[in-house]
Amino acid sequence: MAELRLQKYIADCGIASRRKAEELIESGLVQVNGKVVTQLGTKVDPTVDRVKVKNRDLRPQQNGLLIFHKPLKVITSKKDEHGRKTVMDFLPNEYHSYFPVGRLDFDTTGLLLLTNDGELAEHLMHPRFGINKVYITKVKGRVGRHILEQLQEGIELEDGHVSARAKFIKRSERATVLQVSISVGRNRIVRRIFEHLGHPVLTLKRITHGPFELGDLAPGELQRFSERAYQRMKKRVLDLSI
Repeated sequence: MAELRLQKYIADCGIASRRKAEELIESGLVQVNGKVVTQLGTKVDPTVDRVKVKNRDLRPQQNGLLIFHKPLKVITSKKDEHGRKTVMDFLPNEYHSYFPVGRLDFDTTGLLLLTNDGELAEHLMHPRFGINKVYITKVKGRVGRHILEQLQEGIELEDGHVSARAKFIKRSERATVLQVSISVGRNRIVRRIFEHLGHPVLTLKRITHGPFELGDLAPGELQRFSERAYQRMKKRVLDLSI
């Protein structure tokens, strides 16, 4: 078998995304043949070398993908120190190695992808790939058309410039419902955008992430992919991020 970069092999085993794998290596939490390795360029042969992460032996596994409709008041994490319900509580035991692709905050609902494919997760999450996400949001007050134009041109937040495309679904004096398309993946970005524009978010739901759509999946439900469908969708993601 051809040698692989250590961080790619860790990601392929479903432990974490490639970026997280790099952090694990640099933190001294990875061993190759009994020796701690901190150099990112290290290569391994999975058929010969024994790799451990946090003293756990790694074994290649079949990769896969799930779409989950995250309900309100659920944490996007593998575990929560305060004992709150997490997305992992909704997964059958066979998917214990899967991890969330990005985050939806406690009060946001909608499409959340889970996978054990580090390469796929990397392409869906990393800013340089610019994968688009679409949300339906209800914000306080009547949003003017000039706000949409301002948003498309871009605004300055405390962590930098951001732009998005939005269109009206429904407007009244009390609230406005919009569809928002954005490729930036910063923390609570949609909420911070509309807070900055003077229209705080009342509800927020993600309906697409790249080529994946929530459709009519009910809150708390999962959509599984066959191996063939998973490989087809992965190719679409990689093609989008070229």
